Amino acid sequence: MRKPRGADSPSAHSGTFVLAHPRGLLTAASGLALLFSGATASAATCTDLLSLQLQDATVTSAATVSGTVTGPDGKNYSGLPSFCSVTILATPTNDSAINYLLWIPDSTWNNRFVATGNGGYAGNIAIDAQAMVYAVKHGFAVAATDMGTAPSSNNDADTLVGHPEKWIDWGSRSTHLMTTLSKRVLKAFQGRGPRFSYFNGCSTGGQQALLNAQRFPDDYNGILAGAPAHDRTHVHTAIEWLFAKTHKTPTSYITPDNVTLISNAILQACVAKSGGAPGDAFLTDPRKCKWQPSELRCTSTGQTNCLNDDQVAAATAIYAGPSDPVTGKQIFPGNPKGAEGASSFGWNANQTGVEPNFGSMFKWVFGPTWTWQDFDFHNDMRDLDRVLAGLLNVMNPDLTRFRQGGGKLLMYHGWADPLISPQSSIDYYTNVVKLENGGQFLPASTQNYFRLFMVPGMNHCFGGPGPHAFGNEFSGTIVINEPPTDDAKHHALQALVAWVERSRVPEKIIATKYTNDTPSAGIAMQRPICPYPKVPRYLGTGSTAVPTSFVCR
Repeated sequence: MRKPRGADSPSAHSGTFVLAHPRGLLTAASGLALLFSGATASAATCTDLLSLQLQDATVTSAATVSGTVTGPDGKNYSGLPSFCSVTILATPTNDSAINYLLWIPDSTWNNRFVATGNGGYAGNIAIDAQAMVYAVKHGFAVAATDMGTAPSSNNDADTLVGHPEKWIDWGSRSTHLMTTLSKRVLKAFQGRGPRFSYFNGCSTGGQQALLNAQRFPDDYNGILAGAPAHDRTHVHTAIEWLFAKTHKTPTSYITPDNVTLISNAILQACVAKSGGAPGDAFLTDPRKCKWQPSELRCTSTGQTNCLNDDQVAAATAIYAGPSDPVTGKQIFPGNPKGAEGASSFGWNANQTGVEPNFGSMFKWVFGPTWTWQDFDFHNDMRDLDRVLAGLLNVMNPDLTRFRQGGGKLLMYHGWADPLISPQSSIDYYTNVVKLENGGQFLPASTQNYFRLFMVPGMNHCFGGPGPHAFGNEFSGTIVINEPPTDDAKHHALQALVAWVERSRVPEKIIATKYTNDTPSAGIAMQRPICPYPKVPRYLGTGSTAVPTSFVCR
């Protein structure tokens, strides 16, 4: 077996990998001095960590907790094992203040470390609560970060105007420091580093995940990347495009009733064409849906249940995606068919909104008085990329170092994602495959370490009309799926662990749709999600609510 990343070398333990250390009562002066001294390494107590010396960082609190614990989202979680809860403040530059939270199980540690990804502009750690609770309950040491953007919120980072060091913190620095600082504190507490290291994130967390695979390939053995915002400047430009098209004129806005009208028309026209099963309320592969908004164009004055000319133009532009008006070059893929019902066509339900969501990034480059009407998709797009693309975008398809080190990358994206086009994940995966195969799409060899799972009917990271619960703990609204059967087939993180540690290749993952999206109400349906380019195909017999009626083809 290859040497796991972050593990102690065998020589550090007299030729034997030590799975446990007696917890000695060390003083801060003598114990911490021995933490990194090879064969004499020993564990520290939780409170000893307050004296741990870290470069450009300080342990600000360290306390042992158990039972019912208040998570970073302010909610109480019960049944947690005894663990050391550590907070760290990192100040790598004079304008940096990056906060970290690290939970390290005491006697229940499984010798694994998992770092979690954040969302949007971050600014706090609340979004990571569910992932942290799941991890510590299952024996993982787990870390999270606010990415150094406080007091920003998920979709508002106006306060970062004029703070380029914080842009770097958000784009890359906070993520790598989370890894190095967490592993050092973990080693101090347990007397050894993790045997295996994992990363789990979606959206901004997916961007962090691909950042690790591309730029820090030795940090993690396994990476779980959901709906990555890795083409960051272009993701935000696509949101600006959508807002601009639906607010171009007073009659361009697509109302909630219009959204329902469009969504129903698409389902009626395309469920079967997309490869879906009878009765599906979602599309299996939206690319096969050729329906166009012009089919709902009003043909007479006073007609209802139709779209006016401006609405047809707006919807058509949204599906096409943003493009350079001078060169015609695609800036970012368009919205998928079948994602209309989520957040009213891409999180722009506020008809009177003064700017698109996540518009702060444009103010970093063009100043605090920037407005969406000012943006030029030709000249301004070039300026946006010139200033920020190198700091924020993680587009490199060369994963050679990650692959050669034995790393495994499991990526997923919802086919009904209204915020980040699922085609962007397919494009990245395709670029990786082609780079490794002389320009040809021959995914067999790439799938030995990198697999992409497209999820029919899932919105952005979670939610949606299709089965979407498969362990993607990204929001407090998600309840952990604890199936009574083989956990690795139902939980993406456990599937990744099985792939990394036991060479169990994830040929499928079972996704669950709960009744009213409430686990206590029971399972409404389950379906396999498959490694791209395979899709779940109905066998033609049996209930469409059970996964055994489908096969990945």
